[in-house]
Amino acid sequence: MPAAIETFVAQNRNRLLAELKEFLRIPSISTLPQHRADVEQAASFVAKSLATAGMENVEVIPTGGHPLVYADWLHAPGKPVVLCYGHYDVQPADPLELWTSPPFEPTERGGNLYARGTADDKGQMYTHIKAVEALRSLRGTLPVNLKFLIEGEEEIGGASIAGYVAAHPEKLRADVALVSDTAMYAEGLPTLCIGLRGLIYAEVEATGPSRDLHSGLYGGAAPNAVYGLVELLAKAKDANGVIQIPGIYDGVEEPAAAELASWGQLPFREERFLAAEVGSTELTGEPGRSVLERVWSRPTFEVHGIAGGFTGAGSKTVIPAKATAKVSFRLVPRQDPDKAVEAFREWVRKHTPKGIRTEVRILNASGALVVNPDHPAIHAAARAFEEVFGKPTVFIRSGGSIPVVGDFSRHLGIPTVLMGFGLPDDGLHSPNEKFSLQNYYQGIVTVANFFDRYAA
Repeated sequence: MPAAIETFVAQNRNRLLAELKEFLRIPSISTLPQHRADVEQAASFVAKSLATAGMENVEVIPTGGHPLVYADWLHAPGKPVVLCYGHYDVQPADPLELWTSPPFEPTERGGNLYARGTADDKGQMYTHIKAVEALRSLRGTLPVNLKFLIEGEEEIGGASIAGYVAAHPEKLRADVALVSDTAMYAEGLPTLCIGLRGLIYAEVEATGPSRDLHSGLYGGAAPNAVYGLVELLAKAKDANGVIQIPGIYDGVEEPAAAELASWGQLPFREERFLAAEVGSTELTGEPGRSVLERVWSRPTFEVHGIAGGFTGAGSKTVIPAKATAKVSFRLVPRQDPDKAVEAFREWVRKHTPKGIRTEVRILNASGALVVNPDHPAIHAAARAFEEVFGKPTVFIRSGGSIPVVGDFSRHLGIPTVLMGFGLPDDGLHSPNEKFSLQNYYQGIVTVANFFDRYAA
């Protein structure tokens, strides 16, 4: 069957590319209110594409935020139901001056398509829709039952889809979910991600004096909110990167020996990772742990930004009254997000410096998960990937988080096949984001092949 799909893709190559470019020209930046109309246009584009591909019951569903798009095709009795997920919203393109070509004018260079949203996630999500179109064009039917749920808030937390999944378990009932929003481990190497870290994202606000104070008149006696916050955060990890918050490692499991052995076979070189991806003088983290262990199977604590005091041009000698830090934890399977949140709150309470008051605000919290590699859908996906790309499929984890995958597990009771066609250097969220055109075309073939193999 892959040969027939490959022929379809080859014959429709120019059209498939033109349609993706049309999609990418829509600046559907979910976090900026001035782009709300563009976000709604992108939702309409997805709905029209699903209908054209042959999906039924297509809906653009209003929410308290940006719309969801739903569609289904349920005419394969006795066959599994696959729930396809993706997102049509994108990150802002700033800084614009670092783009070689305009972020919303898709441009081909060196076998890649450059534009905001190419790999994250418009190009990858579109492979699902085009796989449906290819199968329907060739056969007039589909090998499995399909449901689509596409969101427009993934880049801003996904609150609307989380609520929708929780409220509509019967409508979304399926045997497995399919998500293409991850990357292959290396170019040409078919990869299935079977583990994701969870995420707790929080703000910590520190308050010292009732107002900003003159540092000459009050310095040495009045507490400084910025310094107090820095002092607090500095205690969260030791010099080796080990988190010092009691209870934060509760429930953490070591990867199985077979999984560690498979990671050891991946084409990973620490020096290349340092030079090409991180770009610092050296790597940090827990001693005695490999880099892949640190980013895939260990909890982390990071500070994303601190605001407070005076940062303008010139000088202003004040003792700041308030300071705020954005922080996050990445969690691993078996860790309880609620317990981790309480452990953090208690630690902040105990370690807040003298004269400083603190408040912890949790913006979102989701758990980690691992998919059983022996699930039939994982076997089908691995075989489908291998047939199209000509190499054995490797299994990895990701240090990142996709909260909706946890929602599918928690509310629908289904695992997720994370079949990504991106590459590590695609520059997600960065200037000059790209997507391999070969991976776009082969992704369509692979998804169609997965539907066939899972049906069997």
